Amino acid sequence: MRIAFPRRFVVRTTIATLAMVATVLSAVFVGVAFSVRDRVRGAVMEKLEAGQRTLSELEQRRARELNVQVANLAENNALKQAVATYALELRSTGSKYRAGMLLAIERELSAVAARTSLDVLAATDASGTVIAVAGRRHVDWPKQTRVSPKASQSGSSYVTMPAGIFQFAAAPLMLRNVTVGTLQLGKALDERYAQELSTLSGASALIASGDRVVASTLPPEAIKQFTPQLAMNPIVTLGGVEYASRLLFHDGDAKVFALDSIEASTREPMQSALRAMLIFAICSFALAAIASFWLARTISRPIDTLSKSLSEMTKTRDFDRPVQQTGTILEIETLTRAFNTMIESVSTAESERESAYVGSIRALAMALDARDPYTAGHSDRVSALSVLVGREMGLAEDQLEVLRLGALLHDIGKIGIADAVLRKPGPLTEEEFEMIREHPTLGARILSSVPFLAAHLPIVEFHHERPDGQGYPHHLKGDEIPIAARIVHVVDAFDAMTSARAYRRARSANDAMYELWRHAGTQFDLTVVQALASAMPAVKKVTPPMTEYAPPARPQLKVVSARRA
Repeated sequence: MRIAFPRRFVVRTTIATLAMVATVLSAVFVGVAFSVRDRVRGAVMEKLEAGQRTLSELEQRRARELNVQVANLAENNALKQAVATYALELRSTGSKYRAGMLLAIERELSAVAARTSLDVLAATDASGTVIAVAGRRHVDWPKQTRVSPKASQSGSSYVTMPAGIFQFAAAPLMLRNVTVGTLQLGKALDERYAQELSTLSGASALIASGDRVVASTLPPEAIKQFTPQLAMNPIVTLGGVEYASRLLFHDGDAKVFALDSIEASTREPMQSALRAMLIFAICSFALAAIASFWLARTISRPIDTLSKSLSEMTKTRDFDRPVQQTGTILEIETLTRAFNTMIESVSTAESERESAYVGSIRALAMALDARDPYTAGHSDRVSALSVLVGREMGLAEDQLEVLRLGALLHDIGKIGIADAVLRKPGPLTEEEFEMIREHPTLGARILSSVPFLAAHLPIVEFHHERPDGQGYPHHLKGDEIPIAARIVHVVDAFDAMTSARAYRRARSANDAMYELWRHAGTQFDLTVVQALASAMPAVKKVTPPMTEYAPPARPQLKVVSARRA
């Protein structure tokens, strides 16, 4: 007689085990998904807060640049003469030249707007009434009215027109110390402006006037559900998508928001977690199936043996013979050992996965470091030497720590430059040099996503600025350049000159210092050059071998361009 029970027991045990593993894995996956989503949500909100501060500073800078631009344009003599002549004609009742003078003013405004690509350039008479308008959006700036701008929290002035919102700046038109009118400049907060904000912040941008959306980079279905009141919440749902929302700045009814899709930001880490969980699940199911089948068979054998013994006893009627004892306790111990083995296998698989992840990160770090061995050594030397110069200049310890790490990271943007340019053994072409000039901005953009590196960003972004304003990328001058960036600029040049290249030999410390003195005050900060000269005994410990340093006589200053540092 064949007993079917063990086979059913194996199936049931296998199914129950696999179901348990599936439940556990599902719970783990749900937990991981919520954890990833919460962390990404927090990261997105931190990113928007950082972007809010950055864009607020950028708006203040733009407002200053707009005011400077309109002040410069207001010095146009032809325009001032035309507005003054129009004012004289206006006093002559019935003058037949008034229309011609307005046309002359508009022609001059159009010429200026064409050269500067302005959205709106308007001229008013002495009473503030708009008399002529030019520019890409001139039809949206009504004539014969007075424009009433409002100031925002960022310090900019804005004007809300029926056709949209404009950033506003104005300057008086002065002729012989008499105000003959006003020159108004308007920059439209339109789709192009929204796209620019989106590019800078890395999130979607939306500009609203009252309850009306003026411009946005959000999907159309999200724009349909948008309201300014809803967007004031830190987390909003638009078009079925969850967004983190921040108000960047406003001027009453006009508001500018940054919104970042949490779903889009979560997609990549969730996909990575899903791939890892899928591999983990396949391995877990395979182990569970094998273990459960073996365990069920191990447990069913004693039962089968007992069943056969009982069957034979029934047939032979031999009840005196004792029933063969099965190793019940041994089977339980075996089951326990099997479960411990399975758990150990799962733990081993998890440990191996974590080790592989850490190993990948280390391998990536080694690959980046091996890409250009000179860059790593250069950054270490610039970092150490910058701290020596900063200490010579009396900087505080916290400033020295910022200087140390900022100098170490100052060339991080070169990660994004092609090897063919970065490792070129000879002089660079103009096009290649332009690519090199992008590395400060690229480095600042790379590090801006890491909050604790915010204090080091000015060093990375401004370490190629010059006191005479001929540096890059922003052409800052003098004290506009942070002192830490000025230090790194000088030390960077010194180390570059005293280090060997494939296309030239290393220069001595005397020669390098001579070049720094030659261009102190123009290309290099004079105070920093003096501090470096004072620190020369310590400099020898962190630079390549050099001859003894003797301060040369200061030569005539002359502007040069360091082609490659």
